[in-house]
Amino acid sequence: MSSENLPQSPDQEPRKPRVAVVFGGRSSEHGISVVTAGAVMRAIDREKYDVLPIGITLEGRWVLAADEPDRMAITERKVPNVEQLTDSSDSTVVLSVDPANREVVYSEPGSVPKALGEVDVVFPVLHGPYGEDGTLQGLLELSGVPYVGSGVLSSAVGQDKEYMKRVFLSFGLPVGPYEVIRPREWAADPSAARARIVDFAAEHGWPLFVKPARGGSSMGITKVGDLSGLDEAIEEARRHDPKVLVESLLTGREIECGVLEFEDGPRASVPAEIPPVSAHDFYDFEAKYIDSAAGIVPAPLTEAQTAELQRLAVAAFDAASCEGLVRADFFLQDNGEFVINEINTMPGFTPISMYPRMWQETGVSYPELVDLLIQAALRRPTGLR
Repeated sequence: MSSENLPQSPDQEPRKPRVAVVFGGRSSEHGISVVTAGAVMRAIDREKYDVLPIGITLEGRWVLAADEPDRMAITERKVPNVEQLTDSSDSTVVLSVDPANREVVYSEPGSVPKALGEVDVVFPVLHGPYGEDGTLQGLLELSGVPYVGSGVLSSAVGQDKEYMKRVFLSFGLPVGPYEVIRPREWAADPSAARARIVDFAAEHGWPLFVKPARGGSSMGITKVGDLSGLDEAIEEARRHDPKVLVESLLTGREIECGVLEFEDGPRASVPAEIPPVSAHDFYDFEAKYIDSAAGIVPAPLTEAQTAELQRLAVAAFDAASCEGLVRADFFLQDNGEFVINEINTMPGFTPISMYPRMWQETGVSYPELVDLLIQAALRRPTGLR
């Protein structure tokens, strides 16, 4: 992006709060993060806020991105990337780690660095490692910049499905059977790791779901019907994360619920149901984002089931010390009991994503949802709280 097109620092007071929308990142969910950012940027009230789009490339370089949400959409079944939204392959932007100085500085070779003004709040819409897992949140804490969503610990817990389940169990929340294959274990003795998974399958039955322990958007997940597909599924998961989670098949209905932080505390949305997707073996990446599988909102549950689901969703939010927003995913088993599968501390936020759809049905429109999240972040201090 050439310097003449840079946003200028506001010189007059009072000014509108400046929101830096940070997106992209180094994870395999880079493209979906760009799509999410486009939807958020389109929804932000420009009469109320200034917007500074900051992209993070797949290599980890921070760049000033074009404020053109329409270019940040899935086209011809392909997701966009940050490189497509910046004019310069050499420019960078830097956020100060001095809490007394929230300025963003733009630099490109051969030019004097240019201050773009202070950032009042960051809206990080990164998914997966290096963004949703507490790493970016730690940087923002060091910088003293408020941000949307959960803090360092809860973001890390929400990203690592093993420790998420351990936390839920410690709070008495129902989780399904699982096993973990750690990187050192698989490198040292894959046969022993494989044997342990076979024993797990003998107890809980095939098929199994093999997935990255720290990932999202259903990437890297394989449904394995027998031993012959196990090694290939583990290697597929390890392409995304060296730590692998193995889960038993939970029969029942897939139900989701959104949690949103209001001034008086977290509240749950109406739930949604993800029906079986005939063209897909399970609710995978393409079903979610490419083929736009439709969820049922609100889910056809009894009043008592809805109340119990909402209670569990808020309990999961509190158990992991979350802030801002969470999407909690459950299975309603054939025996009528709910089992929590996982939470997402920065759930999909595209126009077809379930989290905004659930809140829309609850009475909070997409622009209102974005504004509530920004306002919650502006109220919340950084640091210990």
